[in-house]
Amino acid sequence: MIDLDHNRAALASLPEDARLYLRPTGLGCTPVHDPAAVRRLAGGLVWFGLVHVIARVGRERRASVVVPVAEMEALLDSLPARLRGPAARQWANLLAPRPALDLGHGRQLPFDRPTVMGILNVTPDSFSDGGQHVDPAVAAESARAMMAAGASLIDIGAETTQPGAKPVWEGDEIERLRPVLERLADQPVPWSADTRKAAVMRFALAHGVSLINDVSALTYDPDAIRVVAESGAPVVLMHHQGDPQTMQVNPTYDDALLDVYDWLEARIDACTAAGIARDRILLDPGIGFGKSVRHNLEILNGLSLFHALGCPLLLGVSRKRFIAALSREEPATRRLPGSLAVAVLGAAQGVQMVRVHDVPETVQALKVWQGMQDAALMPPGV
Repeated sequence: MIDLDHNRAALASLPEDARLYLRPTGLGCTPVHDPAAVRRLAGGLVWFGLVHVIARVGRERRASVVVPVAEMEALLDSLPARLRGPAARQWANLLAPRPALDLGHGRQLPFDRPTVMGILNVTPDSFSDGGQHVDPAVAAESARAMMAAGASLIDIGAETTQPGAKPVWEGDEIERLRPVLERLADQPVPWSADTRKAAVMRFALAHGVSLINDVSALTYDPDAIRVVAESGAPVVLMHHQGDPQTMQVNPTYDDALLDVYDWLEARIDACTAAGIARDRILLDPGIGFGKSVRHNLEILNGLSLFHALGCPLLLGVSRKRFIAALSREEPATRRLPGSLAVAVLGAAQGVQMVRVHDVPETVQALKVWQGMQDAALMPPGV
């Protein structure tokens, strides 16, 4: 282990293979008292006053420097030429508002404040709600209820990808989806399809689905990336390590936060090269997918780093196992308080969308958080 260098001068003498990462910090600052001392994060409700500049060489962090936002341009100018361009792009990504997502049929999903994606699993074996929505009538009614409660999208999934799960044949997956999508075909329900398979994606997109949410980031099925590119639909690329059957056996990282960042950056490059526009890509760090509790916490505490990739962020933590590990080993159906805590933590780091089972409760929690953010932008006494 190399001791971290916390001096800015260290950034000017990094070796050729060094990489820089810019993580917004000093979150929660506002421009009320000193507008020059803060910047708005990705056009959302969060402001930041500092940037944590991390230098990585090989597998290890070499330097860790915290810089006030007012000094970032000068810092960028002082970097070696080979690092200046990538760092400047990250800085621009941190400041650029995320454009609204086109969901088709005249629907736009803005990203100037966090939104909620409701989970609808039409599976018999999902970890939290397996079997609750196998009846198409019940599933359709649940979708309507989530929309009425404030969900912006309903993410329908017909294959569980929880740890230990085996793949489902694509024909069975389609037949689980068909009756629910057909029941709501004439109603304004913006659908997302949670699937890894190209055939299921084609079916879903032909039956009113607006967005593809792939836990494999278009790596499971070799045809998936072409289907998404040709469709023009937006896509969520989620980080994972391994497959559902083995991913929790012994997940290993050199640096969980930076490894996930690098992996997602590579997937963005692969998808844009295949014809998927960057403004159609959302990113999910994949909490619980090939990660220990410690890995999850490292990623959650560093979430703001992923804004440097320039895409909206989706956070899926609802009822997940790490919540119970940090508490009293509660079953999935009793993890609502912990789920809300992490959803608000995500919003406070600028996450644009949270994927949840408990829509009304999460919508209320985020509205309260938003109200506090709005109030913080008003000078005292106003």
